[in-house]
Amino acid sequence: MNNKQWNDLLDVLCALSKPDVRKDDLLPFIVNRMKHAQPLIEGMGHEIKFTVACGPLNIASFLMGTTELMMAMMEEPEKCHRFIGMISDFLTDWIEYQMERFPSTEGIFLLDDIVGFVGDDLCREFVVPYFKKIYGAFSAKINFLHNDAAGLLSAPYLQEMGVNPFNYSFEHSIEEMQRLTNHRVTLLGNIPPRDILKEGTPQDVTTENIAVFHREVGLLNTKEP
Repeated sequence: MNNKQWNDLLDVLCALSKPDVRKDDLLPFIVNRMKHAQPLIEGMGHEIKFTVACGPLNIASFLMGTTELMMAMMEEPEKCHRFIGMISDFLTDWIEYQMERFPSTEGIFLLDDIVGFVGDDLCREFVVPYFKKIYGAFSAKINFLHNDAAGLLSAPYLQEMGVNPFNYSFEHSIEEMQRLTNHRVTLLGNIPPRDILKEGTPQDVTTENIAVFHREVGLLNTKEP
């Protein structure tokens, strides 16, 4: 896609109307499926505690393309603000609707790996204000962010964004994440999600957890359990 094509695409996306989360597309269907499953969930002793959504940059990249979004942030920031702002307003509506339908909700869980693809200037311009706006629209007990792409650059801004638990890449150490967040954000990591948690055996998961404990906490100078 050349510059004119992605610029034209951005114009089209900026002109889109914000979806109505109560009646448009598959949104009500998703909520109705959850409502249908709720008695079974609660019958097993659980509750629906989180609203879940992809973050604004992730959704923008789905609609536009990751490379095109990166280019547009640098070349057409004003249009990108309109586009990402509309997505952020939509996400606020979507989270509010989920909370309305499931009063047991106590937390917001956003997943956005594109946060790890931008530089410091773009992070401060396009990441911090929109996540702050979304999380800040509610008084949830937990504002959870998943980003297992590069997370070192955004780490110092997490508290300002309103994030308290942060799920980060296993390629980052707990020590460096604690330092960058000034020990003010709860950290979840750092076991490889695909190779260990998904593809590994229960023993692999146990062994890796012990290894991380030894390595990061420094109580033992060995990876053996």
